[in-house]
Amino acid sequence: MNRKNNEARQRIERDWIHASEAASPASLHSRPVISVSNLSKVYASGFHALKNINLEVRRGEIFALLGPNGAGKTTLISIICGIVNPGAGTVLADGHDIVTEYRAARFKIGLVPQELTTDAFETVWDTVSFSRRLFGRRANPGHIEKVLKDLSLWEKKDSKLITLSGGMKRRVLIAKALSHEPEILFLDEPTAGVDVDLRREMWQLVRALRASGVTIVLTTHYIEEAEEMADRVGVISQGELILVEDKAELMHKLGRKRLILHLEGSLERIPGVLAVHALELAAGGNELVYTYDPQDERTGVTALLSDLHKAGIQFKDLRTKQSSLEEIFVSLLREERQ
Repeated sequence: MNRKNNEARQRIERDWIHASEAASPASLHSRPVISVSNLSKVYASGFHALKNINLEVRRGEIFALLGPNGAGKTTLISIICGIVNPGAGTVLADGHDIVTEYRAARFKIGLVPQELTTDAFETVWDTVSFSRRLFGRRANPGHIEKVLKDLSLWEKKDSKLITLSGGMKRRVLIAKALSHEPEILFLDEPTAGVDVDLRREMWQLVRALRASGVTIVLTTHYIEEAEEMADRVGVISQGELILVEDKAELMHKLGRKRLILHLEGSLERIPGVLAVHALELAAGGNELVYTYDPQDERTGVTALLSDLHKAGIQFKDLRTKQSSLEEIFVSLLREERQ
């Protein structure tokens, strides 16, 4: 029986190693690392979780998937990672079909789930090492040590998981996902429930992983997280991917500016002669706010200042404020629902 078990284990290990070597190095940068085509998912209850999703993720980027609760973010990630079966469509992970070439596709992927699912009575070292063996990787204590040190877990390597804080357990999930040296890392709400300092530490780790060549796909409710880290942003709503755009280009195209004028004296209402400028009163009547598109050939700022002078309204200071990614996100969802 032991001989048969050993043979089976060796066969699995050979399969994993073959999967890891299957891609031709010459073709690595000529194709997207993730390709999703016409993907849909309908659950038995009739709930249409995903509707004809088409998406390509570029090798070596940080891609942020944004959307409200129930939008389909976790379902999409779960299908790509082989946890949920697709209803229709195809998904390729580094060129491998997630259904017909499951082993090769899964070998490329590391997943950090939302839920803290760990064996409470295992040590940190043992659970991370075991995750590596599940993928048929040969033992590599040096790699496990590096991962634990990068995640500030080295001093906890002999601690049982039940003794760790929630933030530490989340780091262990990341260590498990990195144990087999994946080329694609999925982070499903990676900083949910962790403090601000740990969140920023994780941001630094994600940047370091991207610098080492790992492609990062993350879902997040923290818009600041996407704004801080992402190269590109996808917005999903009610199972539909409504937008995919480079973050900088998205903010350039959709981001509006506000000109905020601090008045010499407060106003009770905006004079009728200024109605054409669609101004807003703020700060108890001490500020006028003018919203404009900086991409327009004529922003209207010059005309506004001239009309303010004619109306006898003086201001002592002014500043501009660019729309944040959060404001753009909220605006997109509002338009989608109309």
